[in-house]
Amino acid sequence: MIYGGSIVTAVLVTAAVTAVITASMTGAAGQGQEAADAVRTVDGRPDFSGIWQANNEAHWDLEAHAARAGMVTQQGAYPFDFVQVPAAPVLALGAAGGVPASLGVVEGDGRIPYTPEARAIKDENAANWIDRDPELKCYLPGIPRAMYMPYPFQIVQSTNKIQMAFAFTSTARTIHLDDVELPPDWTYMGHSVGRWEGDTLVVDVTEFNGKNWFDRAGNFHSEALRLEERFTPISPDAIHYEVTITDPNTFTEPWTISMPLYRRLEDNMQLLEYRCIEFVEEFLYGHVRKEQLVTTWEGETIIVDIRRKVPPGDAFYDWYRK
Repeated sequence: MIYGGSIVTAVLVTAAVTAVITASMTGAAGQGQEAADAVRTVDGRPDFSGIWQANNEAHWDLEAHAARAGMVTQQGAYPFDFVQVPAAPVLALGAAGGVPASLGVVEGDGRIPYTPEARAIKDENAANWIDRDPELKCYLPGIPRAMYMPYPFQIVQSTNKIQMAFAFTSTARTIHLDDVELPPDWTYMGHSVGRWEGDTLVVDVTEFNGKNWFDRAGNFHSEALRLEERFTPISPDAIHYEVTITDPNTFTEPWTISMPLYRRLEDNMQLLEYRCIEFVEEFLYGHVRKEQLVTTWEGETIIVDIRRKVPPGDAFYDWYRK
């Protein structure tokens, strides 16, 4: 356990040092950001139009973490967390099912300031990842998660609207730079209202339904979530993306994540749909078929038998709402 703890501690310490260095570099770069050689619109604003993508491990876990055998693990030959082995759902994926290490993207001490009650829910979410992560059900990913999922997204910018289209489940969001009415109900993607502060696009996002996660590690929020996003050009092909997260129902104080977003530079680059809805039909509804469709998979060294079950009573419906 000491060995495993030392790995995690080293990752967290490195993340904290990196955050300090990054903050210092960001501050120095910020002095000249307005003079950055950014592409501009006819009204002189930075033009973010194009196809962008994050290049980090934030979609696995916003916090710093050591590499591990899989998102679902179980006790191995020894009763220590750092030698757990992949559980049955991911065992056959080998290294492709593992979780890469990350220095994290949470500023400050690198930790998300959960209330004790919310931290317990986060840990429970992580232990029940397959049943609870909205991504696995192809639900709309929400903001900010859509911004750093491992899929490209496209920005189309005008003078009073900024439209973002995401490859994952054909998601979209509109950032309103003019006055509009609030949506009639809370939403997965929130309601985005933007303004310019010099060369920085500042976006306030509200009206969330509280059903999204931030990542695959079970980090979550409630419907009280409020975001302040900041998009600042670093170069013509990179944006500094920063989000301050406020949710008094879940966190003891506001906290911030930040990362670069990179322009996709392929000559023939275009946004292709990843309409995963039809891909998850068997995952979502296969357990209510009259006759089970997917029953077994056999490889050269592994046979996986699938047994589906229907949760009793209201638990059947609750599974979809998680």
